[in-house]
Amino acid sequence: MLNNFIRVLPQYLVPQHGLSRFAGWVSRCRVPWIKNWIVDRFIQRYQVDMSIAAQPDPHQYANFNSFFTRALRADARTIDPNTSVIISPVDGAISQVGNIEQNKLIQAKGFNYGVQQLVGGSKENAALFEGGKFITIYLAPKDYHRVHIPFAGRLTKMIFVPGKLFSVNPLTTSTVSDLFARNERVVMLFETTIGPMAVIMVGAMLVASISIAWEGIIAPAQGNAIKEWDYSQENKQFAKGAELGHFELGSTVILLFGANAINWVNSLHEEQAVQLGQKLGEMNKTT
Repeated sequence: MLNNFIRVLPQYLVPQHGLSRFAGWVSRCRVPWIKNWIVDRFIQRYQVDMSIAAQPDPHQYANFNSFFTRALRADARTIDPNTSVIISPVDGAISQVGNIEQNKLIQAKGFNYGVQQLVGGSKENAALFEGGKFITIYLAPKDYHRVHIPFAGRLTKMIFVPGKLFSVNPLTTSTVSDLFARNERVVMLFETTIGPMAVIMVGAMLVASISIAWEGIIAPAQGNAIKEWDYSQENKQFAKGAELGHFELGSTVILLFGANAINWVNSLHEEQAVQLGQKLGEMNKTT
């Protein structure tokens, strides 16, 4: 543990937001030889599969950011059509999956954190998920970085929670307590046929911004105040698989469901790779 803390210590010391904003500036550079050099090195370093991209030529992107947030080919992923199925909202790897017990989620072995803290401090919002289910999916640099809704629903509220920008890789999640409840994040709350659902996009070191499909760039934001959008009087309906937003550099997505709403696929496990549209669970047909 001490060795891990020493490896993570620089993240406590560096200007996290300053570095992330600098990364955002670099990612928007349109000088051809600079952006092509960055893109080529990135593809080589992380073994990015461009064959599944809507635009497979990496030099055709205007800047690194447009490359990083690239769309997939229309036939690259299949959304499970079964209306009772919960799908993966992203390409990534499962960090943790399980039950919400005593209003706590598992971050890593030996580390739990609170639902109330995660959703921005509201007891009312946290109570929606008491006794429910959660899954945390980590997006590696090579992954497709757009986020989609895992189950059809109506958006009722969105909350931006300012915070830190620790890295969210396995080393940091097993070392920094309350990581996902400390990092900058966007919480989306939905009403569904199986009860409440939350899709939470968690920022991280060098994540230049979080962009939401209907509101644009939400993070980074000026100041340290929580910001809320109330959509309860609007009819913001989303079909399963609809795009919600994207990360400009990688991070983590957390899904929350209420008690007795769903059952996860039994075979799901830590570090398992998942793809957008893949079945993760199914509605609880006994309720």
